[in-house]
Amino acid sequence: MPPAAGAVGVEVMPIAELRRRLHRHGGADGARDAEGAGRAQRPDFHLLLMVEQGLLWHMVDFADYAVTDSTLLWVRPGQVERFGDLGAAIGTLVLFQPDFLDPATAADVRLDDPFGRTLWQITGEDAAALHRALDHLAHEYGTTPMPAPTRSAILQRLLAVLLLRLTQATAPVGTLPAEHAETFQRFRAAVETDFTRARDVGHYARALGYSPRTLTRAALAALAAAGVGAKEFIDRRVVLEAKRLLAHGDQPVAAVGTHLGFLDTSNFVKYFVQRAGTTPATFRSRYHPLKPPDPH
Repeated sequence: MPPAAGAVGVEVMPIAELRRRLHRHGGADGARDAEGAGRAQRPDFHLLLMVEQGLLWHMVDFADYAVTDSTLLWVRPGQVERFGDLGAAIGTLVLFQPDFLDPATAADVRLDDPFGRTLWQITGEDAAALHRALDHLAHEYGTTPMPAPTRSAILQRLLAVLLLRLTQATAPVGTLPAEHAETFQRFRAAVETDFTRARDVGHYARALGYSPRTLTRAALAALAAAGVGAKEFIDRRVVLEAKRLLAHGDQPVAAVGTHLGFLDTSNFVKYFVQRAGTTPATFRSRYHPLKPPDPH
């Protein structure tokens, strides 16, 4: 559900309002959505979720996150999401288009980072400041109508305050050696560009001017907790996109494989099974419960 028309690129609403909308517009399916068994969505806008009371489970890219009054959830364009029981919590959602913020603020908060954090821990004074910023944004959003340019400027600046507060208060402490950090960032960006056509480390090593061993060391250093090397990083990105397309889209499995650079459907199915532990059709059935499974 994108920001409403006429909302100058941003919309602020209580969780209860989203629940009412899903129920009103979805009929029986909408009622089921409101109770937390809805279909997965893949928005082309940003979504921020803060809970004031209760607990809301939210799936983002096939990981389940517990959103409470000490966290903020940030879903970015292109990620797949699914709400849990919307009746289990009281809170606020902020939806905004990718081009709503001014370029300087967008750069400061790393708005375009496809690897940005999803769940942000907020405590103490930081939490109080974020809640004040959100309350101010919600208040101005709900005020008496004013000229669109003025309203847009006010909301843009208040959203900027919220995101700057968030990203500055919870900025991670860097521990990765500089040479590994730069190498991994370049590798990660290249994978994001080329993963649908190249799955071998050698392709990226040649493109970036590194040896495959250097890329593997950089990936292992950056992702030490997960023990993920360069090849595993590439494969995880391919499988993530496959899951996104299967969960949200209606393309046949063969078309998903072709989109990801597989010339043969059976090779794609084998690749997916080895890395996801299930067939594409079975995986899709978890997110399309009313749709007959794909024969593949």
